[in-house]
Amino acid sequence: MSIQTVNPNTNKTVKSFEEMTQKTVDAKVAKAQVAFADWKETSYQQRADLLYKVATLMRIKKSELAKTITLEMGKIIAQAEGEIDLSADIIDYYADHAEAFLADKVLNPEYGTALVRNSPIGVLLGVMPWNFPYYQVARFAAPNIMVGNTILLKHASIVPQCAAAIEELFEEANAPEGLYTNLFISGKRASALVSDKRIKGVSLTGSEEAGASVAAEAGKHLKKVVLELGGNDVFIILEDADMDKTVEWAVVGRMNNNGQCCVASKRFIAVEAIADEFIQKFKDALSKMKVGDPMDPTTELGPMSSEEAAVHLADQVKRSVEEGAKVLLGGKRANREGAFMEPTILTDLKPGIAAYHEELFGPVASFYVVKDEQAAIDLANDSDFGLGGSVFTQDVERGKRVADQIDTGMVFINHPTWTQADLPFGGTKQSGFGRELSELGIQEFVNKKLIRVSKLNDPF
Repeated sequence: MSIQTVNPNTNKTVKSFEEMTQKTVDAKVAKAQVAFADWKETSYQQRADLLYKVATLMRIKKSELAKTITLEMGKIIAQAEGEIDLSADIIDYYADHAEAFLADKVLNPEYGTALVRNSPIGVLLGVMPWNFPYYQVARFAAPNIMVGNTILLKHASIVPQCAAAIEELFEEANAPEGLYTNLFISGKRASALVSDKRIKGVSLTGSEEAGASVAAEAGKHLKKVVLELGGNDVFIILEDADMDKTVEWAVVGRMNNNGQCCVASKRFIAVEAIADEFIQKFKDALSKMKVGDPMDPTTELGPMSSEEAAVHLADQVKRSVEEGAKVLLGGKRANREGAFMEPTILTDLKPGIAAYHEELFGPVASFYVVKDEQAAIDLANDSDFGLGGSVFTQDVERGKRVADQIDTGMVFINHPTWTQADLPFGGTKQSGFGRELSELGIQEFVNKKLIRVSKLNDPF
């Protein structure tokens, strides 16, 4: 397995890393287990103090850390800096609120007293993706460190310098050895590691294939797993939408992170009354995007994460056209070096066409015209995925009614699906299960222990 930094702007290899031997991995798991024995005995304040240091260091080093994101996976530099800020905010959020979130819940049984106490469960394995190298880790590691668990982290193999930098932040903050550990191993070896008895739970953000592999192994060994997988989020435009603002958000929703978000707006569904106006303005906006070097602050669309990803997306577009889709804009690889794809809009999509069913993870939008609101809801739900979605309307109550009928884990009204520390994040169907962020995100890997006190003469 190759663990390399390959700059997607040039497709040139910058740095390579050796995969860890099994002996090294075993030793690191052992250290995480030893660290857990001590860390679970620390106070919430001690845990918070450590996380505050990590967040502070992250902000101090923001420019350096952001450049590493851009170098390794192509995120435009302003968005990379925004990711560092968001990650530090998430870390602070759990340092601030974990003690309240995990407080004992007092019950009122008919006899005696009882409470539910949240306790840590042990060493956790995180398998994280390349598209948000710091944010994905922060939302898994921060709450679980506050719980009292310890973390092993297998990061995506195309962002090894980001992976190493996160571990270095914990080291610089004087975290106990074994509290947070980076593992340079393949995805296949990470799945195999799930069977290790010392590991008590697994969280994966990634592809359906990777999620199925990890979940199968976790199920076999009766371990808790949280999965955040792909998405094919809808962006519904109703006839009373504020069109100019809706188009602005459509561009952001589709092209943020160069189109490589699980919760990116991917399927644009417009009712007939305003479909022509929307698509013309949307097409004009995408056609004017400046494509270029993601380190250039004037660039609006950078490369995809890797040449492999760009080839895959171009093939999805090609197959879709062969099956009957039409290209309204773009449709090809950009005429420049690097892993670039033109801003693209596909239309005339029907069941059986690749782009109708598959997640298009890059700067390609699918556009649909429907008769009315109900048809929009029906089309939105005709997907194996169920992560997020958006509804644009000036009638908020109408938006809420539509949101209630969309089968996803998240629906945003008048905004593309997005994330922040105090909002729960997760999906349904093949988009996975479990939740991250907010109070819900800290409740996944805890033992909710009932402690009951009875009098000797209480009835059985």
